[in-house]
Formats: sequence, C-alpha cells, structure tokens
Amino acid sequence: MSLISRILASAGILLLSGDAILAAEGEMYRWVDDKGVVHFADSIPPEYAKIDRDVLNQRGIKVGKLDGEKTDQELAEEQRLAEQRSAEQRNLEIAATRDRVLLTTYLSVDEIERLRDRRVELMDGQIRVTEIYLKNLRAMLVKLQREAEPYRPYNVDPDAPPINDRLARELSDTLNSIILYEKNLAGARSQQLDNVAKFAADIERFRTLKSNSWSNN
Repeated sequence: MSLISRILASAGILLLSGDAILAAEGEMYRWVDDKGVVHFADSIPPEYAKIDRDVLNQRGIKVGKLDGEKTDQELAEEQRLAEQRSAEQRNLEIAATRDRVLLTTYLSVDEIERLRDRRVELMDGQIRVTEIYLKNLRAMLVKLQREAEPYRPYNVDPDAPPINDRLARELSDTLNSIILYEKNLAGARSQQLDNVAKFAADIERFRTLKSNSWSNN
C-alpha cells in the first residue's frame, strides 16, 4: 500500500471512530424556559417537562422537535375538538346517506308530496278516532261522577255511605284511560307536525339536489 493510501485509510478510520463516539453520546435537547433562558441538556428535568424542546444531533444541528407534556386543560380541549370533529363527520355521513335515499326513492317532487298527503291523511284518521274515543270517555266520567255523588268521598255528609268498589274502580279506570289517550293524542299531533316539517325539508333538499344535478350536466 502506498503512503498516500495509508494516510487516507487512517483518516477514514479516525472519522468513523469520531462519528461512533458522537453517536454513542446520544441526542441533545434545547429549550427556552419561561424567563427566556436557553437550556441545553441530554435529558429533560421534570420541572421543564411541559416545555416544547428542539432535538439536536451531536453537531448541534436541529433534527426534530418534541412537544412538552400537555396540561389537563389542553388535554380536555383536544378531547373536545376530537369529539366535535367526530360528530361533524357523522353528520356529514348521515346527510350524504339521506341525499342518496332521496334520489333513489323519488323521481319527482310530486311523488314526495303524494306520500306526504297519504301519511297526513292516515295520521288525521288516527287523531279523529282518538278524539272521538276521548269524548266518549269524558262523557262516561261525568256519568260515573254523578252516580258517585251520594257516596263518600264525593258527598261531604258524614252519614253518607262509602262508595262501592265497582264504582270506585270504574271511576279510576276511566280517569286513567282519559289521561293515557290525552297523552297519545298530544303525541300524535306532535308527530303530525314533525312529519309535515320533515317532508317539507325533503322536498326542498330534493329540489336542490336535482337543480345541482342539472347544472352539472
């Protein structure tokens, strides 16, 4: 081997040895505390764990960055934002599904309106039946109350006989039925309004989708 070759080989060994020594020393960290003081160290003291820091190689060159530990408030905010993004994504997926159903179910606004009218007519019939039944129940309650007038507790006379079990049971059952059917009637009316509003929204959305489809074509 020539003299030049031996020199180059020795230099290469020295360079490799130097890099190996530097690599063994590990990375360094640089951070700035709340007073503006710059720190360098090969580990992060606990009191600075929440501060972001730069990662330096053995030559002091920045090769990365590590975020400090997050506070409870920061973690809570991250969780809130993640849940918000998840909810927004679910809403977008639900809206997209609703759009597909509208376009695949109906060919025109007239079809939606015909279905709406049939649903409204059906619900109106159920409401009328419930109203008639309630009217009969209220009339029955008035009749039973009159029948119960001679008896305690409807009669304040201390000598009045107590109401018999049959009449008391009929009064209780009739009153409970009235309460139940009034609740059902209120629910049916509310559902009727919700259905009308839903169909109105579907019609408006269908028109928008069709309009966008025509404009794109």
